[in-house]
Amino acid sequence: MGHPAGPSAGPGAALPARRRLPRGRPPGLSRPGRHLRPGPGARALVPDYRLAPEAPFPAAILDSVTAYRWLLDQGVDARDVVVAGDSAGGAMAVSVLVAARNEGLPMPAASIAFSPWGNLEHTGASMTTRDGIDPSANREGLERAAAAFLASTPPSHPLASPVFADTRGLPPVLIQIGEREVMLSDAVRLAARLAEDAVATRLDVAPGMAHVWHLFAGRLPAADKALADAVAFAREHLR
Repeated sequence: MGHPAGPSAGPGAALPARRRLPRGRPPGLSRPGRHLRPGPGARALVPDYRLAPEAPFPAAILDSVTAYRWLLDQGVDARDVVVAGDSAGGAMAVSVLVAARNEGLPMPAASIAFSPWGNLEHTGASMTTRDGIDPSANREGLERAAAAFLASTPPSHPLASPVFADTRGLPPVLIQIGEREVMLSDAVRLAARLAEDAVATRLDVAPGMAHVWHLFAGRLPAADKALADAVAFAREHLR
């Protein structure tokens, strides 16, 4: 496991998890990440984690925990960190914290999951009722991506599908999900899992929105509102 790429972060930092897609390496922050700056002094650390299928599960989780540990080793207080991600990275915004907690690392101030892909079993009702409605994601494509990511790991592994995780002790979590998303039901299930484990949880469902509608910030009022709400959530929980 190598050191994470990107700048070191100071107080008020965000640690966005980029999307866990089978192929492709975004050059930097996704649009949600670029807008998720809780203050003028906040900086972002973008872990350059290994990707499937060349490096299947749990490589991305392990690399992201390494990035978080590295950040703390630089003297950054965990209470000055918000972990966030979109899509598969939205699930990682929870899974990475479960793995970090299991290793005894201090928890960050909060976590934000944009349109999380939280259940690789794809058993939520919306996987059927929204399939073909969400223009950005469909069940068939997710099944292929999950197979590449998991390799021989069962989809119910709690770090691959945080709906099955023991999330006790995690910091406050904000989940934002679009009402038209195939991932809607499993995002609701993830919120319920967190709440049942006594994690302070907020679930925002955006009517009429599809997968990661945040990408249209600056052009879609609902995207601007969701990102503004996420920034306010981060500010509320940072020191």
